[in-house]
Amino acid sequence: MPKEYRTIQEVAGPLMIVRDVENVTYNELGEIELANGEKRRCKVLEVDGSNAVVQLFESSTGINLSDSKVRFSGRQMELGVSTDMLGRVFDGLGNPIDGGPEIIPDKRLDVNGAPMNPAARAFPSEFIQTGVSAIDGLNTLVRGQKLPIFSGSGLPHAELAAQIARQAKVRGKDEQFAVVFAALGITFEEQNFFVESFRETGALDRTVMFSNLANDPAVERIATPKMALTAAEYLAFDKGMHVLVIMTDITNYADALREVSAARKEVPGRRGYPGYLYTDLATMYERAGRQKGKDGSITMIPILSMPEDDKTHPIPDLTGYITEGQIMLSRDLDRRGIQPPVDVLPSLSRLKDKGTGEGKTRKDHSNTMNQLFAAYSRGKDAKELMTILGEAALTDIDLLYAKFADEFEKQYVSQGYTTNRSIEETLDLGWELLRILPRAELKRISDALLDEYYDKK
Repeated sequence: MPKEYRTIQEVAGPLMIVRDVENVTYNELGEIELANGEKRRCKVLEVDGSNAVVQLFESSTGINLSDSKVRFSGRQMELGVSTDMLGRVFDGLGNPIDGGPEIIPDKRLDVNGAPMNPAARAFPSEFIQTGVSAIDGLNTLVRGQKLPIFSGSGLPHAELAAQIARQAKVRGKDEQFAVVFAALGITFEEQNFFVESFRETGALDRTVMFSNLANDPAVERIATPKMALTAAEYLAFDKGMHVLVIMTDITNYADALREVSAARKEVPGRRGYPGYLYTDLATMYERAGRQKGKDGSITMIPILSMPEDDKTHPIPDLTGYITEGQIMLSRDLDRRGIQPPVDVLPSLSRLKDKGTGEGKTRKDHSNTMNQLFAAYSRGKDAKELMTILGEAALTDIDLLYAKFADEFEKQYVSQGYTTNRSIEETLDLGWELLRILPRAELKRISDALLDEYYDKK
């Protein structure tokens, strides 16, 4: 029977100090029992001699210091995992909220995970088809990669996330594929949108969803990504599945960290976020990857809305250091009705070269990718000149590039949220657009490929 303590000294927001404790360890779970018998869960944040700082998962309202008692369980936060989790919706602490039965676990795993030995990592190399041309064709996603989406408030990142979750697949091989979706601090409407979107298309059957709503406690929001990644690690490394983890919105997660850090009276870092924000994000992101000798893999797409569209804000800034590139969404493209509004020029997938080419996508992929980037960039410059100097000041070739930029946005980038394009359709569309330009302009593509693809009308 765990020892009971009636030595609660102080309650400050989500934190509580318990004095004269024995053998209590960092991250240990506990339970507070109020005078009326109500129980609330908590976790040890800090142990200083015989004093423990405890973090509450529920609200601290109504806790009477003298009448309440605390029991510590002797174990850390765990998640009961099983393949029955597929097709289910859980709250941020791993409890089912879809009206279905409790999960009977195969095993219980510590949600903090076991760090992956860098020497045991396998290099990401297989292509994942998302069905979104701006990603597949130009910023290719590779199995085991961490590729965040940088968005702004009000931009349709939820629609893009749902589209990727519905459409993503590993091509050519009959391998088990699953999606783990973690919603952090979202509204009830957004949660409903994701669940209905997955249910309509049948994608829910291969999805495990963890949902933390905006009115749920901040402490639960901090636990939600750990729960999701623990489920992903079990499916990937115990069951050999290829798992895509989508987390939205990381900004809400970082704000919850800031809230708890402020309650602990820690010295704030940039913009009030705790100094350990980088380390905290890294321990989360680095749980993605592939392991040598294991069939499964974890690929991660964290989504974060940049406050004031500022990519130098600490959250996108630090995320960019840890991950392998970023997909940028543009407010200007969104205003012009381009869906999804992916801004391809500042977007980057650092591993795109590893997932393209013959046997993975198609032999013309790398060359056409480079040519499309170059042509679009020059087309945007031509359009800027046209705005300043007028159309008459542009050469004929500049006008062709300006036309190319418009058609590229309308046809290639703007495909809507229900179109699922294969990589072949994306590459063929790229060639169709490149035919707007004279063959002599396509200097980044070999003659052999131009003979095979450009001249084939």
